[in-house]
Amino acid sequence: MSKLQPLDPPMVPFAIGGIVAFALAGLAVWLANGPSSWLWICLAGFVWGFVGLAAMIPHDRKRRGRHQ
Repeated sequence: MSKLQPLDPPMVPFAIGGIVAFALAGLAVWLANGPSSWLWICLAGFVWGFVGLAAMIPHDRKRRGRHQ
């Protein structure tokens, strides 16, 4: 029996998905005239998503090197 390997999926799509999710949530909160604290949370998630994306791009580049 072969040893199971941990999953190593590409992470950039997850970072982009998180950015889009926070943007859509922020838009929904803004259109629904929701609490301003929720809008700030969505904005923070949106901005920090770009920080995560910047970290995941080199991670995926190294990942591609490991799998070739």
